[in-house]
Amino acid sequence: MKITVLFPTQTEASLFQRDGVHTIISGVGLTATTMATLKAIQSDQPDILILAGIAGVYEHSSLKLFDVVLIESELEADLGFFTANGFVHMAHLPIAMEFERRHTLHCPHVPVHTPFKRATSLSLNAALAPFVDTSNVDIENMEGAAFFHVCLVENQRFLELRAISNMAKIGDDNWDMTTSVQALTDGLHKLIDSLQGT
Repeated sequence: MKITVLFPTQTEASLFQRDGVHTIISGVGLTATTMATLKAIQSDQPDILILAGIAGVYEHSSLKLFDVVLIESELEADLGFFTANGFVHMAHLPIAMEFERRHTLHCPHVPVHTPFKRATSLSLNAALAPFVDTSNVDIENMEGAAFFHVCLVENQRFLELRAISNMAKIGDDNWDMTTSVQALTDGLHKLIDSLQGT
């Protein structure tokens, strides 16, 4: 099985090394991730493409710091307009234009039986943006929605794995990179073992 793993940063990739698995530093944010994901699909032609990184968890979620989760859905949450009534997501904007009204994207490849918790996520270029609706998601990151979108359009089998590094809360800057990156690395090895049937 040909596996490629995208990491947004070198920090997130720093502890991972595995024979036969190609790793790429994709860059932070939706634009960099779009480019890196498409290039990885075209150049590597992997059987499965994995996005692996850390994420912040919202206070209302049952997830805890250092949990490692598979992402079931992603939403590009800050795509939209500010109106007199506040922020409106592009998919819900009442405008007479023909365009793809893309909102929540789902991963059809999450295994039915998995040792990992599942999570719902949103992606933002502006982390902790106070105007987005976070009520129906567990975590936030800065890459997942772009990754999901490209993989779905390109019919690429994919998964997203995230380790919880911090609370997604303005003013809470207590990130534990060391523990969360170790949890991510351990989880990634476990995920690849399960994909390879080892």
